[in-house]
Amino acid sequence: MTTFVILLRAVNVGGTGKLPMAELKAMCERAGLENVRTYIASGNVVCRSTLSKARVKALIETALADYAGKPVGVAIRTAAEVAAVLAGNPFPDAQPNQTAAIFLDGAPPADTLEHVSGQKNESIELGKQEIYVHYPDGMGQSKLKIAAAKAGTARNMNTVATLAEWAAQ
Repeated sequence: MTTFVILLRAVNVGGTGKLPMAELKAMCERAGLENVRTYIASGNVVCRSTLSKARVKALIETALADYAGKPVGVAIRTAAEVAAVLAGNPFPDAQPNQTAAIFLDGAPPADTLEHVSGQKNESIELGKQEIYVHYPDGMGQSKLKIAAAKAGTARNMNTVATLAEWAAQ
C-alpha cells in the first residue's frame, strides 16, 4: 500500500461551500481509497491505496468533475514526495505561514522566473515539481503572479508539515 497526499485546486471545500470535507472524504472512500483523512477545509486528503498514483489521480479527478460539473485540478504526491517538499524548503528560517509550496504536475519551466509579475519583496525558488515562495508581508498582501503556477495549488509550510507528518504515520 502506498500513502498518498491529494491536494485539490480552486475548489471551495468549506462547510458552506460547494464541497464539504465530509463529502470529499466519502468521495475518496467510494473511489476505493483507504484510511482517508482530510485536513482543514482547504482540500487536503491523506489516504492509502494499492493503485498507482496516476490511477488515484484519475479516479479523484473524475469523481470531482462529476460532483462539480467541471474539471477540478488535483495534485497528488506520495508520503516520501511530501516529506521531500518539506525538507527542500529553501526558506527554512522564514515563518512557515508566510512560505508556500505551489504543487505542480511536473517540473516548473526553466523560464518560470522570467514570467513573474507584481513581485515586491517575495522570494521565489524552483523545486522539483514545486515553486516555493516566501511572502514576508503575508500571502494576502501580495500582488505576485507566477504564470507557471496557474495550474498549481499552494499550501503553506504549516500545512505541508502536517500532511507530511500524517502521511508518515
